Amino acid sequence: MDRIKLETKHVSIEFPGVKALDDINFEVSTGEIRAVVGANGAGKSTLMKVLAGANPTYTGEVLLNGSKVEVRTPVDAKKLGVQIVYQEVDTALYPTLSVAENIVQNDMVMGKSGYIVNWKNAYKQGRAALDRLHIGRDQVDERELVQNLSLAQKQMVLIAKAIQSQCSFLILDEPTAPLSNTETEELFRVVRHLHETENIAILFISHRLNEILDICENYTVMRNGQLIDNTPITKQTTTREIVEKMLGRSFEENFPKEACQIGDTLFKTEHLSGADGKVKDVSIHVRRGEVVGIAGLVGAGKSELCKTLFGAYKKTGGKIILNDKELKISNPSGAVKYRMALVPEERRKEGVLVNESVSFNLSAACLSKFCTGSFIRRRQVVKNAEKFVKDLGISTPTVRQQVKNLSGGNQQKVAVGKWLAADCDVYIFDEPTKGVDVGAKQDIFHLINEIAKKGNCVIYASCENSELLSLTDRMYVMYNGEVMAELETEKATEDEIMYYSVGGEKNKKPNL
Repeated sequence: MDRIKLETKHVSIEFPGVKALDDINFEVSTGEIRAVVGANGAGKSTLMKVLAGANPTYTGEVLLNGSKVEVRTPVDAKKLGVQIVYQEVDTALYPTLSVAENIVQNDMVMGKSGYIVNWKNAYKQGRAALDRLHIGRDQVDERELVQNLSLAQKQMVLIAKAIQSQCSFLILDEPTAPLSNTETEELFRVVRHLHETENIAILFISHRLNEILDICENYTVMRNGQLIDNTPITKQTTTREIVEKMLGRSFEENFPKEACQIGDTLFKTEHLSGADGKVKDVSIHVRRGEVVGIAGLVGAGKSELCKTLFGAYKKTGGKIILNDKELKISNPSGAVKYRMALVPEERRKEGVLVNESVSFNLSAACLSKFCTGSFIRRRQVVKNAEKFVKDLGISTPTVRQQVKNLSGGNQQKVAVGKWLAADCDVYIFDEPTKGVDVGAKQDIFHLINEIAKKGNCVIYASCENSELLSLTDRMYVMYNGEVMAELETEKATEDEIMYYSVGGEKNKKPNL
């Protein structure tokens, strides 16, 4: 098959106070799988959105097979064969429509006026697109409503939707961030099948560098809005090599837990149940100065436990105890009154107010501290924000910048910073490094260590076992809403965590 080349020449783009892309010359050809990597804020997603027609204010040129093209809208991009699957898959699908209706939706939107739906043909086309990916009806039924699908199944629907239309360039933006290991393997099977059978270029954005080495042939490194390097991936390529190009400096791969004085039990649950049956008879305890991990695969109940502790999900049984006092928490505001904090998994939906400024977000959890009567002391709000921007290394041109214009890692720092300003006793982190680059991860781990050093207690829920083994003192492993084992981190192994994560016998030491 003839190769099609997509390239940018001297492409730049600016947001308020930030040069997101600086004179980018980039090219990719059909038939290759290319990773685009960089720290949060490096410009990789911005560049991909230019190619997908979602950043129309770019300067410079986009060329297809050497001819200049205008890519100012998503429709422009789709007509040129460029499709993108965003990390937030729910925003790209219609939940109350069937799988097949979602797959053929582009034909309806981009077709001629007066398009009449042939429902029999629509379901036939939907099934055909799934069959092209070797996704059987037992995996995804074309007549199923999208709202009933898992995140992994929704991603498959979006990929099927992309190839149903004319698709020469498929962009996958953090596709594995919300997926379990098994779901990731299935996604990679689909990507490899596309690569082997279709003349499609696949552009793969991910912070999980081991996955990049597994699935990609080449990688492009971006840093501070500039394209740094294009390199083939060989057997000799290491994650350390990629990280050092991303950061522009040498990198220490481990995130050691700093020594903290551990005191008496500050926080505990006794036989806690809730979250519509997704949390079952959970008893845990956390001591002052201790970081306690909650391990488990996607869907194990980690997020549900965190939200039940914080009052976002209803408790149906058991006790939550702080300082030997049982707490009556019916909503998150009740948890805040007891000096509890939650940094949630979905930071844009639940962790920050994306349309508000950095300064407002950093004071939002304790706004009363900055009020006289009903008046906000704005100078104090700004002063507080400037302190945390400096202390946390938040990259923003001004504290008045809207949070939606920050990178993912900096948004996460804002989500953490607002609770540091509130000075809580219990900090609950739910997948805090999801979609965050390695440099920002180190900053977040340092923050967590500092919180523990002050004698607070930290609950750290993650499906990243390497992080739990590096950062925590103890951990509880969950499966199907239950705690299967309590492990001392110093003595635990990744194999042991995985044994309990997949439903190994409760509290029985595995023979590994």
